[in-house]
Amino acid sequence: MTFTEKARQAAAASWQGSFSHPFITELQAGTLDQNIFRYYLIQDHYYLKHFNKLYTLTAEQTSHPELKAMLYRNAEHLALGELAIRKAFFEELEITENELAAVPVAPTAYHYVSHLYRQLLEGTPNAAAASLLPCSWLYQELGTALLSKQSPVPIYQRWIESYAGADTLENVQQERAVIDQLYTESSPEVQEQMMAAFIISSEMEYTFWEMSYQRETWKKDEAVVESQTAGHSKA
Repeated sequence: MTFTEKARQAAAASWQGSFSHPFITELQAGTLDQNIFRYYLIQDHYYLKHFNKLYTLTAEQTSHPELKAMLYRNAEHLALGELAIRKAFFEELEITENELAAVPVAPTAYHYVSHLYRQLLEGTPNAAAASLLPCSWLYQELGTALLSKQSPVPIYQRWIESYAGADTLENVQQERAVIDQLYTESSPEVQEQMMAAFIISSEMEYTFWEMSYQRETWKKDEAVVESQTAGHSKA
């Protein structure tokens, strides 16, 4: 069994939770409150900005040629694909730059991004790569699964379709293959880091839906935390 097969199995509860979360089931049914979807997009804007930066930072730190090439390629694909699609969503839903700047980063989004940076700063590029995989892989599986039943809300259907293409599947398969190779070449200590990073990211993916669905905010010391997250967003 490969690393990605073992990791997917170890994180099965989180993945199943994502597939059955009301955010996803209601999005497909067309009953998801559009204010929830807007909040998700705003928080995901923060997340994807750092996610894309982490592709580049990890590529700069690794000496593994296949990983380096893959990460730079992923950064380019994200900029030309998902981020461009999100821009169209923002225009349709009238999400302005001022609104993006004004809405505080939610706790879960902040913690997820912090987890990703931690893998690179305290772990290894291999652990960082493993922590980035659940996002692209889970979204590809969700898009493929949801595509079989059309969402009656056009923007929700376009969101689904953006993750269900053959190119997305091919990119995920290539990413899995590189990370599987990294795992076999790594020491037992690094292998443990990779597994832990993957599992935590999978759980954070699940909690990201819940964060969006509940429109999560900081509960206390909000002014202090907002200041901290504003500083982090410039990292």
